[in-house]
Amino acid sequence: MLFRFIECFVVSLKLGVTAFGGPVAHIGYFRETYVKDLKWLSEDRFAELMSLTQFIPGPASSQLGAAIGYEKGGWLGGFGAWLGFTLPSALAMIAFAIGMGSIQEWGGSGWLHGLKLSAVAVVMIALLGMRKALCPCWPEMLMAVAALVILSMAPLGWIQPLVILIGGVIGIFIFKEPSEAQSVEQKSGMPLGGIIMALLIFVVLLIIPLAFHDNQNAQGTGGLLRAGALVFGGGHVVLPLLETSTVVPGLVGEDAFLAGYGAAQAVPGPLFTFGSFLGADMQLFGSVWLGGAVGTIAIFLPGMVLLAGGLPVWNRLKHFAWARAGVKGANAVVVGVLGAALFGMLRGGSVQGFGDASGIVLIAFAIYFKWLPIWALVIISAVVGGIVF
Repeated sequence: MLFRFIECFVVSLKLGVTAFGGPVAHIGYFRETYVKDLKWLSEDRFAELMSLTQFIPGPASSQLGAAIGYEKGGWLGGFGAWLGFTLPSALAMIAFAIGMGSIQEWGGSGWLHGLKLSAVAVVMIALLGMRKALCPCWPEMLMAVAALVILSMAPLGWIQPLVILIGGVIGIFIFKEPSEAQSVEQKSGMPLGGIIMALLIFVVLLIIPLAFHDNQNAQGTGGLLRAGALVFGGGHVVLPLLETSTVVPGLVGEDAFLAGYGAAQAVPGPLFTFGSFLGADMQLFGSVWLGGAVGTIAIFLPGMVLLAGGLPVWNRLKHFAWARAGVKGANAVVVGVLGAALFGMLRGGSVQGFGDASGIVLIAFAIYFKWLPIWALVIISAVVGGIVF
């Protein structure tokens, strides 16, 4: 078993150092490595695992890597795959938080302004892509616009998961297909007791921080736990939940938040390691490195617990029309959630004048037409910002 852990860790570590481009690109890297080169699993099994991770909250690409590791080497293999893929970007983001110094010193620096503009452009392109994929027809568009209006008028942390939940319920009624799919042939490898235990752990992870909401450590950790537990598909969708959990209560400054988010685009590996930066910046439990470690574990743990206990359940539910309809409704609302986050960025003073707007449009065009990789554009934005501003 130890050999399997090391094997999965080493392979995933290579991906964690080289896999730029976000969750969608990660799937391509995984397929090339695990299916084509190593032949750890078949194309059909890879597609099945990829489909299943879309139905479980949390970072989809990290969950897919962990699921492949589990296929190869059991739970230790899954842990090794997650650790190898996550560690490089987590360390880079913690180091970025340390190198920035105090938030007060960041505000006037030009490179920070360049990072902020690149972050706005990245979210804008992500919003356009998600709109096309998740809101192809007018019912989805109406749900997304309604969510955007509600969240823009009431930008409260507890409103977001409530809106997503309502979107899922509405989706069950308006997107349900006429016939149910056939039952699943594949059986779960986990007994019912294990599934229940995993789901109980998931619930406890969300409840415990609420009991100590006046404590900054519990508040910050709880916000990261909720973000990791309530976001389907990972990636840019986690941004608004993290913003309301850290910026709104004053745990992280808006400038620092946007700088960290911009930097997260320039490192390989999962975008969820933005939580590593936030934990380090908040100095949870009195230490930058400890805070970064807690932030990393907190944002990834709920999704991994659900992968262990909820995947067998979702393996069955995804074959029912009502479950697929509910996820479709929730996904439509998530587009509105991300739109509200973009509106909040613009309203919060990230764009100041024609020059900033032109810079955002130029970066967005470069991302959309793939003139350069996103990570290269983020670095260029920071350098140009340091020169111009």
